[in-house]
Amino acid sequence: MSLTMLSSQNIRIVSIGGGTGLSHLLLGLKQFVGRPTAESLINPAALTIEQLTAVVTVTDDGGSSGRLREEFQILPPGDIRKCMVALSEDELLMSKLFQYRFSGKGDLRGHSFGNLFLTALTGVTGDFLEAIRLCSEVLAIKGRILPSTMADIHLVAKLENGAAVLGESLIGRAPQRIRNISIFPEASEPLPETLEAIDQADIITLGPGSLFTSLLPNLLVKGIPEAIRRSRALKVYIGNIMTQRGETLEFSMADHVEAICKHVGSFPFNILLCNHSAISEEQKTKYRKELADQTQIDFQALSRYGVWVVTRDLLGKDEKVRHDPKKLARSIFEIGYALKHPEPLLGSHVPSPR
Repeated sequence: MSLTMLSSQNIRIVSIGGGTGLSHLLLGLKQFVGRPTAESLINPAALTIEQLTAVVTVTDDGGSSGRLREEFQILPPGDIRKCMVALSEDELLMSKLFQYRFSGKGDLRGHSFGNLFLTALTGVTGDFLEAIRLCSEVLAIKGRILPSTMADIHLVAKLENGAAVLGESLIGRAPQRIRNISIFPEASEPLPETLEAIDQADIITLGPGSLFTSLLPNLLVKGIPEAIRRSRALKVYIGNIMTQRGETLEFSMADHVEAICKHVGSFPFNILLCNHSAISEEQKTKYRKELADQTQIDFQALSRYGVWVVTRDLLGKDEKVRHDPKKLARSIFEIGYALKHPEPLLGSHVPSPR
C-alpha cells in the first residue's frame, strides 16, 4: 500500500467523530492552527494547520440533546457544543458558560447553557447551520464545525440475538454484542461543504470515540466513506484505549477494523494509530467493574487489512482513561512529517504492515 506524502507545510485537517473523543482530539489540534508544530518534531521545518474542520455525528437522542431534539425538532446540539468549547479561543469564562449545566427540579434541569443557546439561535435564524456559525463566532473557535448530515437521522442496532434496538441512548446500554448498526432514513446526504473539505484535506481522522454510536454513524451517511476513499489525504483511524460495555465488549483493534469493513465495504483509512502505554493497576480495577479492559493491538490479525499500525504513548494523566490531546495531535503530525520526509523518519514512525 502506498501513502501520499504531504505536499505543503500548511495543511488542512478534517476530523470526524463525536462525543468526548472528538472534542479531546480538537483540544490538541487547535494548538497548532496557524502556527508550526516544530516543538514536537525532530526537524525544525514543521507543519502548520491552515484549516481545521470537525465533522460531527448527529444521532444523539438522550439527555439534554434528546429533549431539545424532540421538543424543538432540531438536530441534537450536545456533541457540536462540546466541539465548539474544545476549539474556543477562550477556555475560561465562555467555555465554562457553554458547559454550565442547570440543576434544580424544574424544566431546565439537566440542560447545558450551550445547548439552549444553540437552540435559541436556531429559533431566531431558522437555520441550524447559521446558528452553529454564529455560536462559533461568539466563542472565537479555531476551525469550523459541520454536522455529518442535516437530516433527522436515528440509529438502529441489531444485536447478536436478533433483537433490534432503536436510539443511540439505548444502544449504548445494549445487553448483547452489536451485530450491525444502521441509520434511517438511509438516504441521508452530507453537506456539500463536508465533501469539499474531505476532498481538499491533507489529513483525515476518525476517532477516538464510541465505535457504533459516535464513529460509524458518520460513515453511514451516503457519500462520506466514498469521499474518504477517493481522497489522497493521509487517513488516520485513532483506536480506542479501552473496550466499552454495551458497544465493544472484548473487542480487539482488529475487531474495530472488521466492524467498519462490514458496514462500509472496506477500511477507508491507511493508518491505525493506537496507544501502547499500559494503564495503571488502579485504573484496571476500576474499569473491570464496568467489564472494560484495555483494547488489545493484535498485529497479526490487523495485517489482513493492509493498514499500517503506528503505536505511541497516547495516555493522559487523568484518573479516567483518555487520550492526551497534545500527545495525540503530535503523533498525527509526526506521521505526516515522516511521510513528507521519509528518508530519516519513515521506518521509525510508520511501521510496515506485519
